[in-house]
Amino acid sequence: MSDSYAAAGVDIAEADAGVRALVDVLRTIDPGRPSLSVLPSGHYANVLRVAPNLGIAVGADGVGTKVIVAEQTSRYDTVGIDCIAMNVNDIICVGAEPIAVLDYLAVEQADPEVLAAIARGLKAGAEQAGVEIPGGELAQLPELVKGHPSPHGFDLTGACFGTIALDAIVTGDKIAAGDALIGLPASGVHSNGLTLARRALLEQGALGLDAKPAELGGASIADALLEPTVIYVRAILDLLRSEIPVHGLAHITGGGVLNLLRLGKGIGYKIDAPLPVLGVFELIARLGEVAPAEMWKVFNMGCGFVATVPASHADAAIELLSARHPGSARIGTVTTRSGTVTLPGLGLTGNADGLAARPS
Repeated sequence: MSDSYAAAGVDIAEADAGVRALVDVLRTIDPGRPSLSVLPSGHYANVLRVAPNLGIAVGADGVGTKVIVAEQTSRYDTVGIDCIAMNVNDIICVGAEPIAVLDYLAVEQADPEVLAAIARGLKAGAEQAGVEIPGGELAQLPELVKGHPSPHGFDLTGACFGTIALDAIVTGDKIAAGDALIGLPASGVHSNGLTLARRALLEQGALGLDAKPAELGGASIADALLEPTVIYVRAILDLLRSEIPVHGLAHITGGGVLNLLRLGKGIGYKIDAPLPVLGVFELIARLGEVAPAEMWKVFNMGCGFVATVPASHADAAIELLSARHPGSARIGTVTTRSGTVTLPGLGLTGNADGLAARPS
């Protein structure tokens, strides 16, 4: 019997319904003035109109249960990179340049050594992304936050701000059938699907965090799970500042390839040349008996970001992106199959309701 994210405790469909419930209420806010929001909900970030042809892109995200692995291994110096990455990688999806991140750190116990290690990761991520951290919040919540083990529990989230010319926002509305999908390699699991990954590797696979299975090429389970999320900001800014038309940008996070459906209307996506699947995903699938449809719905599977450009500019885009992210390659094409993502080599087809094995 194959495992699933829902069985591990995270139901994507339920979470989507929860988001819709939140949005249904929050979208009715009346600030007593015309709304400053430029984009509808559902994109990776929103943009607030603050001056003629000037917008501030805003978004928020966190590290999720990756912090549990940090707690279990007493390795706290990389999750800060993940916090920065999850935020700035979303902000650039609307074409904005990230300028600042505010962090929110909830802890069971304010241990100075642990906090300094987390800060080192935040600093490293900020420097990679070219952003500042002008402020943040530390909350001691021993009644709410319990560690693995206690008293070392914490949660780490952030909010990101970027700038964008209002006439340069990348919404995905220019994506057209025939456009090329350019995939940028991931470093590993990044910061999504860790609940399922930990269940497959540590519970069902009965591996220790220090185990070094062959699929990981000498790395331990802890190394693989804590490998920081790639920050794609500088490469995507290079692309946006080039002469190459950029029709869409997608951060491949929870939801896997189905993230592409957040862009454009009346189009679909065919991924017929996916980037190489990383060993950690092969290990998760094998030990957890996770079906391909579930793997591609939950994880990035080796591709952490996708840029959509006209087919005639694909080679130039690949050359530019490969300068910072070797292994970037054309992974597929935009189609006329509205609202669908297909992986013909795997016999998988997906839509807003999920991904399944069916004719593509």
